Amino acid sequence: MLASLAYVAALVASANAHGYLSSPMSRTGLNAQAGADTCPECTILEPVTPWPDLDSAKVGRSGPCGYNARVSVDYNQPGPRWGSQPVITYNAGDTVEVQWCVDNNGDHGGMFTYRICQNQALVDKFLDASYLPTEAEKQAAEDCFRAGELKCTDVSGQKCDYNADCTPDQPCWRNDWFTCGGFQDGTRCQGVDKAPLNSCYTSIAGGYTVTKKIKIPNYQSNHTLLSFKWNSFQTAQIYLTCADIAIKGSGSSNPPPASTKTSSAAQPTATTCTTASTVAVTFKEKVTTSLGQTIKIAGSIAQLGSWDTSKAPALSAAQYTSSNPVWSTTLNLPAGTSFEYKFIKVESSGSVTYESGANRQYIVPKSCATTSTIETSWK
Repeated sequence: MLASLAYVAALVASANAHGYLSSPMSRTGLNAQAGADTCPECTILEPVTPWPDLDSAKVGRSGPCGYNARVSVDYNQPGPRWGSQPVITYNAGDTVEVQWCVDNNGDHGGMFTYRICQNQALVDKFLDASYLPTEAEKQAAEDCFRAGELKCTDVSGQKCDYNADCTPDQPCWRNDWFTCGGFQDGTRCQGVDKAPLNSCYTSIAGGYTVTKKIKIPNYQSNHTLLSFKWNSFQTAQIYLTCADIAIKGSGSSNPPPASTKTSSAAQPTATTCTTASTVAVTFKEKVTTSLGQTIKIAGSIAQLGSWDTSKAPALSAAQYTSSNPVWSTTLNLPAGTSFEYKFIKVESSGSVTYESGANRQYIVPKSCATTSTIETSWK
């Protein structure tokens, strides 16, 4: 009876919204932007015991990238709207800013971490659109990601606290993971940034950004995964999402090897990348059109016409073919900007047809990247 009540309680808790990796944009976030995932913050592993032992729960079908039971989508396998290419490229050794988004109604407190698995052969199984990893492979990848945690303490000068809801005798008493504020004192995860409501997108109650810095390992990959994991304090839930990334070269934050010779010449100093103020966002919309029709993008910000279709920027059909009917445009947008938008089809007569469904949402990455690409299909 008690077990049944615990299970029902877990299901009730899952009615609230929660959180997901938003910069770099996760697979769940990309699917939500395309309108196919109704709740990107609801990719949840449950019921599990996430507290106080942060590493004990098995991932099961959720894997390191998450499974959203609301829409029956397994994000451990590339889909038509995510996984085909990296959303951002980092330099090995660089220190970069990352963000996740917590929902106003689902801020359960706790601790979180970012991870990179350096077993490329294993990660490649999660980059193959024709293959769904087995649960054993998902657990093996989770173990690899756990070994590749990008610790809070790896970043010089970053404040790394112990969680206020944990005590020194518990396994959660560690500061290599990042921590939210105390759940019981009301600061929770929103307390990390103290960001305003709707500083990031969630589907139910609006979200708050949670910002930290990580150090990219000295590892190179043309395509790998950054995994985000948040262990809840309040509920029996863990949240897992992944972003497709690339890592190249040697990071600028790596100082050169120490010289064995004495020299009076000035030595290079370590630097970190500069967060881009604007990002060149490329919108690629796959939609079949007829002669005389034009595709435009209308949205809630001035760069998209503020929903005035006469001011909405037009997409180009330069890449359009009958087998791949892609319209595209690139717009320079301020980093961190959150907006809603829809594609519209404009006839030669001037009449306008909006695509169906809810408005699409997007948050311009706030990182070192100066470019971003969104690939979607007319709905």
